[in-house]
Amino acid sequence: MSAIFSLTAASRTDEGKGASRRLRHAAQVPAIIYGGAAEPVAVTLELRELVKALESNAFFEEVVEIKVGDKVESVKIKALQRHPAKNTPMHADFVRVVAGQKLTAHVPLHFLNQESSVGVKQQGGEVSHTISEVEVSCQPQDLPEFINVDMAKVEVGQIVNLSDLSLPKGVELVALAHGNDLAVANIHASRVAKEEGAAE
Repeated sequence: MSAIFSLTAASRTDEGKGASRRLRHAAQVPAIIYGGAAEPVAVTLELRELVKALESNAFFEEVVEIKVGDKVESVKIKALQRHPAKNTPMHADFVRVVAGQKLTAHVPLHFLNQESSVGVKQQGGEVSHTISEVEVSCQPQDLPEFINVDMAKVEVGQIVNLSDLSLPKGVELVALAHGNDLAVANIHASRVAKEEGAAE
């Protein structure tokens, strides 16, 4: 997978709250890059550049390239701390993406054919989502942007579980690997239909 996001960072040596505060006043965001065989690296990012990247939801799912001096790090964002009032990024954690090593990431679910499903179109039911994303484990190049959940054949009273999902090649669900076949979505009888049935 080639990176579609590229950021420029500067290495930093001054740590602590005071240093972080000074950086934020200078429109810079402290961050750390860790993972793999290399030592963790403390860096600063341009606030404007990071905010622009964060406008895309894909930033949280894709491999990001961060240029630190003459070195380029391939990473994924692992954690982001925002200002409670302003919502601006205050600190970011990035984990290195190492070729040949599996990574874990949260991937959003895309629900397909909900309105045209058997349970909704033919049986008048309503779709309910239990989760909106899943944690996957895979090689960096196999990381999907999203996973589809096809609701076309789901009937009223049926539940779609993790084990029902069609996964891209090389992608595993972390919860399933731990024996947790979580519910993803279901179609239930609509409240209106229930009330009409009770009235009759």
